[in-house]
Amino acid sequence: MIAIVKYNGGNVQSVQNALKKVNVESVVTDEFDVIKNAEKVIFPGVGEASSTMKNLKEKKLDLLIPSLKQPVLGICLGMQLMCTHSEEGDTAGLGIFDVEVRKFPNEDIVPHMGWNSVSDTKSIMKEESFKDGDLYFVHSYYCEISEYTTATCDYILPFSAALQKDNFYGMQFHPEKSGNAGLLLLENFLKI
Repeated sequence: MIAIVKYNGGNVQSVQNALKKVNVESVVTDEFDVIKNAEKVIFPGVGEASSTMKNLKEKKLDLLIPSLKQPVLGICLGMQLMCTHSEEGDTAGLGIFDVEVRKFPNEDIVPHMGWNSVSDTKSIMKEESFKDGDLYFVHSYYCEISEYTTATCDYILPFSAALQKDNFYGMQFHPEKSGNAGLLLLENFLKI
């Protein structure tokens, strides 16, 4: 079973619908044991960093998520909260990726919203089924490029479009909103 982390935010219905399109059943849950024992975990993201961390702490999911041994995918805010710190609300993250999350510098053209290309792909981003192409982004904060970067994108400045460390994967874009390319990337994660 695939567990989608419930935290009073996120893009859970779209993620669950995308998984149905690739014939995978999932459950949306904030139950500690269900998440701990899931085959794979998806930590989706739409929301604000500090309030989301507060919700995670109330359920002790801030302690559970970094301890998981199965493949874990953070999407958008989910990926950002897997990092050390976010400028959004001066929020301490889960510390999985030693990466800072910063606000894009030009408020006149933020958020970064719409289709954009990714490049420098590797890990699950670098599969025969996916070539560098357009994916759907909606965000005002970005993860700096680091040793964990597995794909980059450029909007105002270069940033990490995807991250990976051990069993933890992150996508700044929304694979569930990115058409066939996004579905192929979800399938790549599900094959791990």
